[in-house]
Amino acid sequence: MIGGKSVLAIIPARGGSKRLPRKNVLPLGGKPLIVWTIEAGLTSKYIDKIIVSSDDVEILKISLEAGVEITKRPAELATDKASTFSVVEHVVNEIDGDYDITALLQPTSPLRNSDHIDGAFDLLIAKNADAIISVCETEHSPLWTNTLPEDGSMDQFIKAEIKGFRSQDLPNYYRLNGAIYLCKNKRLISEKTFFLKENIFAYRMDVNYSIDIDTLADFNYVEFIINNQ
Repeated sequence: MIGGKSVLAIIPARGGSKRLPRKNVLPLGGKPLIVWTIEAGLTSKYIDKIIVSSDDVEILKISLEAGVEITKRPAELATDKASTFSVVEHVVNEIDGDYDITALLQPTSPLRNSDHIDGAFDLLIAKNADAIISVCETEHSPLWTNTLPEDGSMDQFIKAEIKGFRSQDLPNYYRLNGAIYLCKNKRLISEKTFFLKENIFAYRMDVNYSIDIDTLADFNYVEFIINNQ
């Protein structure tokens, strides 16, 4: 609970994964990948209840053993086309009790910890915001990116006003890092998204904590970091 408001955290973890099969249960630093997020949620000062939503028996078993509640996700919500909001809505409809704030914590961000989660909640209160979403700086400026025509010509690749700039002279850009989504429930249910139209703020995270595991290369990189901390 924070500021008198109750908090529900949802960890969505389906069993299917095309790029990295079974990634949510792969052993990382001595425990399944999903447990890193479960433990971060359990050590948060503000989260009142954590629920793992999954279609997968092994994921649900691991989650129960790690100390959180679970809900079985129906097959139609475990496809690539199912929206994040539909998964959240299913959990909200399944559980007992009403909560004021919902946090979405994706299990593919194992380096996000309870300090980050609590920092995002602190920002929610400080800004009197309706939603907070975590971001990190982009590794490269998007001002140095563009599409390419079929022949590969770079005649118009960089805008004239950008040519000659050093990277340190360019403005900082940020990207969503997928680690933390917070939203007051009334706005979440009304707009059916964490990305509200207004009164939403960014929680900045260091890029080193912002790795989102999608491929084996991502997984191996995070494992290297954990083993060499």
